[in-house]
Amino acid sequence: MKLWTAALCLLVACTGAHAESPAWQPAAGHAQMPVWPGTPPGARPVPGPEKATSNPAALIGGGPVTAVTNVATPTMTVYAPRGTNTGAAVVVFPGGGFEILAIDLEGTEACDWLVSRGVTCVLLKYRVPSAPYDWHCDCRPHNLRLSVPSLQDAQRTIRLVRSHAAEWHVDPHRIGVIGFSAGGFLVAETSTQFRRRLYAPVDAADRASSRPDFALAIYPGHLATDAGTLNPDVPVTRETPPTFLLQAEDDHVDGVNQSLVYYAALAKAGVPAEMHLYAQGGHAFGLRRTALPVTGWTGLAEAWLRSIGVIRD
Repeated sequence: MKLWTAALCLLVACTGAHAESPAWQPAAGHAQMPVWPGTPPGARPVPGPEKATSNPAALIGGGPVTAVTNVATPTMTVYAPRGTNTGAAVVVFPGGGFEILAIDLEGTEACDWLVSRGVTCVLLKYRVPSAPYDWHCDCRPHNLRLSVPSLQDAQRTIRLVRSHAAEWHVDPHRIGVIGFSAGGFLVAETSTQFRRRLYAPVDAADRASSRPDFALAIYPGHLATDAGTLNPDVPVTRETPPTFLLQAEDDHVDGVNQSLVYYAALAKAGVPAEMHLYAQGGHAFGLRRTALPVTGWTGLAEAWLRSIGVIRD
């Protein structure tokens, strides 16, 4: 069994007792909002109804992971900042290989951190499964296609946040993105494909830009080819927003070369970027603290966000 498949198996509770609910719902006091007013563009059937599954026997950082599968109707959940509102907002893209969404490990827990720092958090439940979910297959060449349905959802969400900026007390010029693993690829896609119109405008919100003002890619995948070159589907230019990268050198799911190649492209284009590499940490640790130094990465991210004027003490 391939490493990525084994990791995914743990997340979706392939073995042992597990808890299952019909569909994921945010905690009380929060409501999901539809990303699209009707049927999403390019809608395709999914294998079954949406489910949220967790396996108490498969722990990451001392806790189980809730995996959402079969998302056909994308939603966003807005979490208001606690304490002083900095005016910044971040859209969160959970990972899961474009097959599932690690909705708590790389979603709600990221929002818990961000709102505690005065940042409005918008959690995107994007469509899965979605290409390129066969990225880790043994075939050659690897699939380098855009993850079009997921990217459509991501672009639309960024535009919606901008269009609601006044209502949500957000600065429309300080809206960023953070993503983990496959979500890190969505970070790169939104950072480089914002001039590409992937769907016909559906309302006034689509007049807003989908370019993030800053980006954080945490153990991202799909950014480098087998030859060690930049994935041509993430064409970095000088218009790519300032970017924070973090990865562990023993990440055997999405290797450290993903961050190295993307960072080199950012540097070549003159894009402000900061990269942190750790010897240990593996893949899919989220924000859960362990004895490994890499799991304290949020402190580095906060320092970087301050350095670019996104959050202020």
